[in-house]
Amino acid sequence: MRGKIQIGYLVSYDYELLKNSIPTIYSEADAIFLAIDKNRQTWKGESIYIDDSFFKWIKEFDVEEKITIYEDVFYVPNLTTMECEIRERKMLALKMGIGNWIIQIDSDEYFVDFKKFVSNLRKYDSYLINPEKKPIQICAFWVMLYKYTDNGILYVDKPLKAIFATNYPNYKNGRRIKGRQIYTNNIVLHESLSRTEDELRFKFENWGHNTDVNKDFLSKWLAVNENNYKKYKDFYYLQPKRWKKLAFFPTKNISEINDIIQKEKKLNVLNSVLYVKNLGHLIKYLLKKILE
Repeated sequence: MRGKIQIGYLVSYDYELLKNSIPTIYSEADAIFLAIDKNRQTWKGESIYIDDSFFKWIKEFDVEEKITIYEDVFYVPNLTTMECEIRERKMLALKMGIGNWIIQIDSDEYFVDFKKFVSNLRKYDSYLINPEKKPIQICAFWVMLYKYTDNGILYVDKPLKAIFATNYPNYKNGRRIKGRQIYTNNIVLHESLSRTEDELRFKFENWGHNTDVNKDFLSKWLAVNENNYKKYKDFYYLQPKRWKKLAFFPTKNISEINDIIQKEKKLNVLNSVLYVKNLGHLIKYLLKKILE
C-alpha cells in the first residue's frame, strides 16, 4: 500500500516562520493542511493576529494547490494547554486521513532533506494497512537553534530525537503516540528558542509546556552570547542538564546552515547508533506488549 504524504501544521502566533518551513517540504508533499483557530486564540485563550498578507503569500506560493486551510475551534477553556494541543493534533490528523502517512511539523521546524525522510518512510508503507493494530512513530533529529547573536546563531551541540510521522495518530503527549519508535538519520532545524525576548515570553505562556518551564531558563538565555557561551552549561528549558553545551553557526541564513550541517560530521547520526537505538526500542516495545 502506498499512502499519501500528508503534512499538517498547527498555525498560531509564529505563523510567519511557515515561510521558512513550508518550502522545505512542499515538493514531496501530497497535501498540506494548516490548522488555524477560527477565533484566533492560543491554547491558553490569548488572542493572536494573523495578517492577511500571510494568506496572500500562501496563495501565491501554492502553485500546485496542495495547501488547505482548516479552521476550527481549538481552544477549550476547561482543558490544559497540552490537552488543547493533543485535541487539535487529533482533529487535524482526521482531516489529513487515516491510511496515509500523517506528518505533523511545527512552524519553527525546517527539514534539511525532506526527500530523504520520505524515502525512509516508504520502507514502512506496509504499516499503513490496519494501522491501529501496529502503530508506529517515525523520528528524526532536531538541531536546536538556541539564540540569534550579532554574527550568527547559537545552537545545542548534539542532535536530539524528535517524532514527526505516524501511521496512527492516537496522540498521547504532543506528537507522541503509544507505539513503536523508529529512528531515521534525518536532521531538522528547530527554531524553538531563537526568538526575541518578547516572543519567547509569549510562547512560554501559551504553548503546551507552559507550566513546565524551568524558572531559571530565561535569565541564562538573556545572558548568553557568541562570546561567552562556552562559560555556561545546562541550557534546556525543562530539565537543564539535557542540553549541556552550545555551539555556534557563523551565519543567520538557514540555507547556509543547511550546508554546514551536511558537512559537519558531529551532527550526523552514525548508522551504528541508529541500529542500537532502533533495536533497543523494539525490544522495549515488545516487552511492554507482553506485559500488557
